[in-house]
Amino acid sequence: MPESQASSMSALRDRNPQPEVATRLKRLLTLLLVLTALIFPGSIRTESNPIYLDPQQPIERRVEDLLSGMTLEEKVGQLNLPCVYVDQLGKTIPEKMQACKRFAAGTYTNEIGPGAGFFTLADTILHEGAEQQAEYFNELQKIALKTRLKIPLLEDEEGTHGGMFSGATVFPEGLAIGSSFDMPLVEQIYAAAARESRAVGIHVLSTLVLELDRDPRMGRNEEGYTEDTYLMSRIAEAIVRGTQGKDISAPDKAVALLTDFPTQSEPLSGLERGAVTLSDRMLRRDILPPWAAGITKNDALGVMAGYPEIEDMPAHGSKKWMNDVLRDELGFRGIVVSEGEGFGTLIYEGIVPTQKEAGALALKAGVDINITYEPAYMRPLIENVKEGRVPMELIDRAVRRMLELKFRLGLFEHPYVDVAHAKQIVHSKEHQQLALNAAREGIVLLKNENNVLPLKKDVKSIAVIGPNANSASNLFGDYSAQVVLQHVDSVLDGIKAKVSPATRVFYAGGCAVNDQNKSGFEKAVQAAKNTDVAIVVLGEQSRREGDEAKHRPAPTDGEGYDVASLDLTGVQEDLLKAIRATGTPTVLILINGRPLSIRWASEHVPAIVEAWQPGERGAEAIADVLFGDYNPSGRLAITIPRSVGQLPVYYSYPLSKAYWIKGGWTNTRGYVDMRATPLHPFGYGLSYTSFRYSNLRTEPSAINSDGKIQVSVDVENTGKRAGIETVQLYLRERFTPVATPVKQLRGFERVQLDPGQKKTVNFTLGPEELQLLDQDLQWKVVPGTFDVMIGTSSADVALKGSFEVRSSNPASSAWGTGRYRFGRRA
Repeated sequence: MPESQASSMSALRDRNPQPEVATRLKRLLTLLLVLTALIFPGSIRTESNPIYLDPQQPIERRVEDLLSGMTLEEKVGQLNLPCVYVDQLGKTIPEKMQACKRFAAGTYTNEIGPGAGFFTLADTILHEGAEQQAEYFNELQKIALKTRLKIPLLEDEEGTHGGMFSGATVFPEGLAIGSSFDMPLVEQIYAAAARESRAVGIHVLSTLVLELDRDPRMGRNEEGYTEDTYLMSRIAEAIVRGTQGKDISAPDKAVALLTDFPTQSEPLSGLERGAVTLSDRMLRRDILPPWAAGITKNDALGVMAGYPEIEDMPAHGSKKWMNDVLRDELGFRGIVVSEGEGFGTLIYEGIVPTQKEAGALALKAGVDINITYEPAYMRPLIENVKEGRVPMELIDRAVRRMLELKFRLGLFEHPYVDVAHAKQIVHSKEHQQLALNAAREGIVLLKNENNVLPLKKDVKSIAVIGPNANSASNLFGDYSAQVVLQHVDSVLDGIKAKVSPATRVFYAGGCAVNDQNKSGFEKAVQAAKNTDVAIVVLGEQSRREGDEAKHRPAPTDGEGYDVASLDLTGVQEDLLKAIRATGTPTVLILINGRPLSIRWASEHVPAIVEAWQPGERGAEAIADVLFGDYNPSGRLAITIPRSVGQLPVYYSYPLSKAYWIKGGWTNTRGYVDMRATPLHPFGYGLSYTSFRYSNLRTEPSAINSDGKIQVSVDVENTGKRAGIETVQLYLRERFTPVATPVKQLRGFERVQLDPGQKKTVNFTLGPEELQLLDQDLQWKVVPGTFDVMIGTSSADVALKGSFEVRSSNPASSAWGTGRYRFGRRA
């Protein structure tokens, strides 16, 4: 046989083994498959019964099985969760509704496979309530489950102060929630928001803001809760506990998506998207602890990347912050989504020339999901992979995170919602009552000279004046639904409902929030002259979306509406002066999202109520406070400055600033033209009763650096009304290896007291409360003397004490060895 023929025959035998050998191999393979199936039930993947559809399999195995069967286009499809408000998905509601169905099916564009889901869908196009929302989301899921891989959709909606969709309960926003100092209440608010959202088919609540409000000039800071790191950390824990619970697959829980990492709330010049120039030290000391509280301690599963540049790199392209810090240090294991048009920051900041390069850089940095419709994560990303610019491993990393979240939510087993249940849950009476409680607790009584408040319900006549007196929507604040279906009372309505039938109520708008028109002054002044009391409702104009925004004055607050002054806008102060000049007892109510520098009002108006943005039941809550049905208990979660020129004005300033406030080399106090102290300090708030503190004690008097100490104080209601006092504990260590703030909040407790009642309030202080960030950026408990300050605000300290912290290891250096990081022992 020729050599070539022999070679061919040998190859043929290799490809076609002898019948008996093939039979034996087939039997052996069958036996192995049977044994595998017996040992690992459901582990054999077939087209009709893939592993990833088997709920008995571990999530990790299901994810890898699904990932292994996906095309590149299908993978990239799962990286897109577009905001439905973008024009790329149509310009009218019918166009968008059809576009969403096609996007879910993977037929809207040939660039990518079926999309991962949608952002802001309900708020943009579903304005008829829970029934329509639940039915449409179910319809989209049916479409998704008919695709080749049957991957369910993930629905994401804003949830800043309640689910942002029509019909949902509108809770108070930002500083109103923070000023409650009530962590069980915060948890209840976000549990209710998650319950309503999940009921209609929404799985993620976004814009849960963990940024500190340290520059109130920036409009979007109204979404934040406080200026203080410690209080924000406790709020972060409550938000995540309420939203996610212990099991996000539960039908009443949702993913908590925290905003915006690492921060954007203290930008250059106080302008939206301005560069954040905080040092790495300040970011780690002040900004990261709330993120650690939400992520490291409570396993929050969503994060949004911020707009600004941090350390000269836009956050969307920063591997340090999006991966090394967020994931490696904080232990985050969820999805990172982009900001709206966030990839564009890499272009206009001059880092890359096009979306193609932006996508490659952001994916490498750790941004998993595109929430608008930017090309960065569409065809250009596929081209990057095919051209070798982006490794498939990075695509798989991001897709894996999205798929894991969908599995953890239980969407493969339970993609649909019960329409009848949704109608029952959304805006339930229970949630409405919760909104009222939250609004009440967030109201802060700033001034009450000669006990002007509470007013008597049978007062003969009242003038209700001001641009916010008859504006219900300004009670909402930013990030509330475009279309609010429920009836909402204005402050005028709330007052009318509270007073006796014999009381005459006169209304005059007087002026707008932000123009120079004084034509309404005369009517307002006449109303004030002829009544027993004038209630003037001033403040800010909220940012609104949708058709309503077209018929409203220009906003003065909210995302993208920054200010250079914190004074009242327009001629509002002139109106207040005109009303006060009538001699009629005057009460000022503020409806606003940022602290306002109301110097004249603080000096001349006898009663001032800070209501913030109190939500849909805010009018009733304000009336309850005005007429004494609720004793105000709110405490300022942010400092109110005298002037924007004082910024930053937060209470936890360094001792170098305290030196000039108290008197420096020239024995002056503060500025040449103004005192350096604020109008009202952090933690401040009045009550209709009075409280007395006594008997401060620390047990034991000394502890080791890894120990805990108990601080106790007695609080007594010395007034004639029941009330709630928020006891605040501040600490400062006397000598430390690095400079530390003049004082720092390290504990607070709300105490309900009847007249004459006394209670003991206990605080437990451990390493987390005692640690500082040393020169090497390590969290340590430094042995030394700690001063304890307990009182009614950061400036009103009733009692002082101290205790000692010793080194846990006598043989160690003077600075000790107790080292802690983000709440965990390192």
